[in-house]
Amino acid sequence: MRGKDDPREEAMRRRTTNAGFTLVEILIVVVILGILAAIVVPQYLGATQDATEKTAFHEMKRLRKAVEVYLIRHGNGLPDVEEGDRTWGSLIAVGDYLKNAPVNPYVGGENAGYIVLGDSPDEAYQTDYGWIYNPDTGDIWAGGFDANDNPYPKN
Repeated sequence: MRGKDDPREEAMRRRTTNAGFTLVEILIVVVILGILAAIVVPQYLGATQDATEKTAFHEMKRLRKAVEVYLIRHGNGLPDVEEGDRTWGSLIAVGDYLKNAPVNPYVGGENAGYIVLGDSPDEAYQTDYGWIYNPDTGDIWAGGFDANDNPYPKN
């Protein structure tokens, strides 16, 4: 029979009474998680921004190549691109040049696929349209990008 002073009983009692975490231990874990979040979240946001810039640049290059191929196949005739939402005309309709109408993720939103007719790139970041097409020369620029194909900072 075990008595009050049995060391095994004392050890069992100690194990059951000290089963939880102290407030200080929990606070230390919360502080560590906060520090990690403060480091990771800005990096994630920067990576997302970088991805939208690179994707818009890639889509612009793809559009330019499609126009180049169209010019070669049609004796320097330009495609029938019109102002509007994803109105790339024969670049999409035939299917040999583009399989689908590209959107500009850097502009984003409902206007990311909208095309305006113009003769120069943007002068500042905007969200009104995704692409600028020059019907006289076949030049294409991404909305929100400058003449050197660099994105303007978002406001």
